Amino acid sequence: MPLDSSPINFTHHFLIAMPGLNDETFAKSVVYLCEHSERGALGLVINKPSDIKLKHLFDKVELPLHRTDLTQAPVFQGGPVQTERGFVLHESMMPGSESVYASTMSIPGGLEMTTSKDVLEALSTGAGPRRIFVSLGYSSWGEGQLESEISDNSWLTVAADPALIFDTPFEQRYDKALLLLGLQSWMLSPEAGHA
Repeated sequence: MPLDSSPINFTHHFLIAMPGLNDETFAKSVVYLCEHSERGALGLVINKPSDIKLKHLFDKVELPLHRTDLTQAPVFQGGPVQTERGFVLHESMMPGSESVYASTMSIPGGLEMTTSKDVLEALSTGAGPRRIFVSLGYSSWGEGQLESEISDNSWLTVAADPALIFDTPFEQRYDKALLLLGLQSWMLSPEAGHA
């Protein structure tokens, strides 16, 4: 029996699409993995904005948006699953304690993902988390699917840096994620291969 028989866990990691991944949803994408276990994986594409701005989203749910820093922020296309549902990725309001919002997944690394309207209600009053990322839809993989895609050279993985999600312009996120591995896009070949 191998010494390390624990399964690989890429929670709080980025998946960086390899050039050979031509799927319309995932080509040149960076996915933040919120959860990864033997049952599968769930993540949000962090570099594909939709044409919807946060102000419009708040108007749709009949909430004012009193955070002027957020009104023109894009809502992202988080993935192909439940594209009508909102997902808010944000810093933990109180690290080490239970989330202040309902329907929240705490992610090791200090982030949380909330799917309930109460986080939007807090933001509408000017409160709530300071740094947020909002998407419609999410990405998911079934049991063993992500591991198979990684072994087929569809994805590179690297430990996540929240600054890339919250502080980096979306059009720079793919290249900056590669830099976390010391790579540049010109170094990658679209051809898959195994040594």
